[in-house]
Amino acid sequence: MFTVSQTSRAWFIDRARQAREERLVQKERERAAVEIQAHVRSFLCRSRLQKEIRREIDEFFKADDAESSKKSALCIFKIARKLLFLFRIKEDNERFEKLCRYILSSMDAENEPKVWYVSLALSKDLTLLWIKQIKHILWCCCEFLEQLKPEILQDSRLVTLYLTMLVTFTDTSTWKILRGKGESLRPAMNHICANIMGHLNQCGFYSVLQVLLTRGLARPRPCLSKGTLTATFSLALRPVIAAQFSDNLIQPFLIHVMSVPALVTHLSTVTPERLTVLESHDMLRKFITFLRNEDRCRDVCESLEGCHTLCLMGNLLHLGALSPRVLEEETDGFVSLLTQMLCYCQKYVSQKKSNLTHWHPVLGWFSQSVDYGLNESMPLITKQLQFLWGVPLIRIFFSDILSKKLLENQEPAHVQPASPQNVLPVKNLLKRAFQKSASVRNILRPVGGKRVDSAEVQKVCNICVLYQTSLTTLTQIRLQILTGLTYLDDLLPKLWAFICELGPHGGLKLFLECLSNDTEESKQLLAMLMLFCDCSRHLITILDDIEVYEEQISFKLEELVTISSFLNSFVFKMIWDGIVALTSSRCAAPPFVYPTENAKGETLELFQSVHGWLMVLYERDCRRRFAPEDHWLRKDLKPSVLFQELDKDRKRAQLILQYIPHVIPHKNRVLLFRNMVTKEKEKLGLVETSSASPHVTHITIRRSRMLEDGYEQLRQLSQHAMKGVIRVKFVNDLGVDEAGIDQDGVFKEFLEEIIKRVFDPALNLFKTTSGDERLYPSPTSYIHENYLQLFEFVGKMLGKAVYEGIVVDVPFASFFLSQLLGHHHSIFYSSVDELPSLDSEFYKNLTSIKRYDGDIADLGLTLSYDEDVMGQLVCHELIPGGKTIPVTNENKISYIHLMAHFRMHTQIKNQTAALISGFRSIIKPEWTRMFSTPELQRLISGDNAEIDLEDLNL
Repeated sequence: MFTVSQTSRAWFIDRARQAREERLVQKERERAAVEIQAHVRSFLCRSRLQKEIRREIDEFFKADDAESSKKSALCIFKIARKLLFLFRIKEDNERFEKLCRYILSSMDAENEPKVWYVSLALSKDLTLLWIKQIKHILWCCCEFLEQLKPEILQDSRLVTLYLTMLVTFTDTSTWKILRGKGESLRPAMNHICANIMGHLNQCGFYSVLQVLLTRGLARPRPCLSKGTLTATFSLALRPVIAAQFSDNLIQPFLIHVMSVPALVTHLSTVTPERLTVLESHDMLRKFITFLRNEDRCRDVCESLEGCHTLCLMGNLLHLGALSPRVLEEETDGFVSLLTQMLCYCQKYVSQKKSNLTHWHPVLGWFSQSVDYGLNESMPLITKQLQFLWGVPLIRIFFSDILSKKLLENQEPAHVQPASPQNVLPVKNLLKRAFQKSASVRNILRPVGGKRVDSAEVQKVCNICVLYQTSLTTLTQIRLQILTGLTYLDDLLPKLWAFICELGPHGGLKLFLECLSNDTEESKQLLAMLMLFCDCSRHLITILDDIEVYEEQISFKLEELVTISSFLNSFVFKMIWDGIVALTSSRCAAPPFVYPTENAKGETLELFQSVHGWLMVLYERDCRRRFAPEDHWLRKDLKPSVLFQELDKDRKRAQLILQYIPHVIPHKNRVLLFRNMVTKEKEKLGLVETSSASPHVTHITIRRSRMLEDGYEQLRQLSQHAMKGVIRVKFVNDLGVDEAGIDQDGVFKEFLEEIIKRVFDPALNLFKTTSGDERLYPSPTSYIHENYLQLFEFVGKMLGKAVYEGIVVDVPFASFFLSQLLGHHHSIFYSSVDELPSLDSEFYKNLTSIKRYDGDIADLGLTLSYDEDVMGQLVCHELIPGGKTIPVTNENKISYIHLMAHFRMHTQIKNQTAALISGFRSIIKPEWTRMFSTPELQRLISGDNAEIDLEDLNL
């Protein structure tokens, strides 16, 4: 009974709770229904009200146009309040357009104060309301400007309308109410305009102008008219001028306006009057003063990111080119801000493609996001950046250096005439020339005496840092920069003179000390040296032999001797003293690979610059001597010490062989080469020992078919067998063995005879050059069946001769030996420089085109080469479609290089590759890397030096 009572009670309580919850839910439903109904009624009511207001506005605007200009300002004010009350940009765009036209029309009325819309600002009751309204209207104009596309005709008209609204009500100059007696009101009205402009700035006025300018100018054909561009730029300047060039307004002006792609270019073309306004306010100087501060410059760059930082930099450079007087006075600040901007961009320049990088047409691979909308403006931006390395700015920046005079000697320097291979020693002639070199210019030897902490040195160092930073940042236009810096013939020699004057004693010691000091001053001095090396290397690379040896453009030959001596010592010290921690490499081509492992970035870049310039001079000297005998050797490096270090596998000795083998005498390098071959033979088991004999390959050769039998029996041998012992047995035409046992003598005879036959020009595998008759692969050798296999066989035979130390009389053309060494893969290689070794007359004809003063198009040349091939005239196009492209003054340099490359590479590309493949199957590329082109010829054919009778008597 007790249990039943408890159950009934719980059931009753539960029922009561459920009933209560249902009542609460019902009440909530009723409340929600009432609220929804209220919202719906409110919405319908607002919609009806809005519809009524819009109908009233439409009726207002439908009034007769003749009377529209006579509507009072108060009527316009009231209708504007109603429109702004319910304004929606998509629904009311046409109504807003009409409102703006009514307002502007009212401002144009003559002698009708009640019609002028601005007259309401004088009403005590309406002043604040009018200011609020005009701020709202003008910001609505900005919102429309942000969305409009000025390339569309209808939108361009609206852009003009809304810009006119902004121009009219942010300046009092057009207000008719202030004429005559109203002039006393101008200060108060100016204050109102400043108030309006401040409001717009807070809302993002400069961002709106940036969008408009970018849309209208960052395109193949700018679509902003002169009036539109003038109005937009005037609006941008007003806040800055009104604030008396406050830093708070200069910063957004730089970020949003001066970063518009090629803005100054468009202003100078479309509306140069605006640039006059900039100049009248000395804006460039104010920009320099603001940005030379490191923190402010960093803030601007971080706001813009890399792409737009380049745009800002381009506009500043263009302004600087238009205001040389300001640059002369503000050189230090201008150089500082440009360097900071480039350094900011440089942080994001990447060496390779990855998922985190984007391609930029000026910066290369870039680890920040790239605004591809700027691509269409990049040609104009690049053109602006070119002002940096243009002659006017270089003259301003390097004025201290260029103003100095170099003492000249009237006696001409002696120059060695060009010889086919330039392997004969030059003694008395060059020795006399070198002894006189000190009097040719007073800058040949480091003299020292100039303090490195002086203002003059610091200025030049900062400028060199700027240009060196531009070379490492603007990677895709690096060649343009180098070409610009080398345009003035006297800049580089005077920069070298300046370098020689630095420090207490000048020269090598100062820069070696800089390598061990991690100070900012040392980095700047090394940057100066890097810039000098990069520019000089570029200059010598593009100059031909006539310009270097006869005209001696920029550098006298004696200066090149002194510079090369400095570079040779500097590079040697960097390697031998372990200053640059390179990684030894055994790869074959290109000849010089600069690994980045374990190397400090700045030191490695310095080594690349100095070593690159050194090797360009060395290779030039190998082709045609300008330095005295033994000039490249290091007297303080004993070959015995180097060999001991190589035996101990010391890294610095390996690096000497890899990067500057020319510091070791040639005869010692030949001994080292033979030692390498001997060690490989021992490793491969090709040397007879007391415990084992090497495998011997026997071949039988018919004397009457020596070439055919040798080719058939040797081409199938493995690489190991070709390097091993090969015994030759000659038989006559009847198959009878000739008497004699081959103890290498018969094989030597066979090898010499094979090489003599394959290199005979009558066979047409090889041709001889005109003049000195040196050998290179014949372009028409393809008439032979399996000609590429023949060339590979020839390469193996030549390699076998060198491998066994058998001297063969095969004089090769210098350009072909360069390809055998892999020099043609180097970025410093120039086909034009090698062309004389193929055809000196053809080279003279090509270089005469380079010097032709008239219109080269008159010669009727095309980018093609006509050749007589076995009685038929064959036209080779240097580029696709080249026979239809005329040679002009603009492309004549390209024509010269294309022609040289075609004659020496393209025509014999396959033959050369096959021969090199066969040669390198026997001779490792790293073995021959330590020889120059003439030295490789001596390795193949022996030394043709004169016999010293005194040595024979001993």
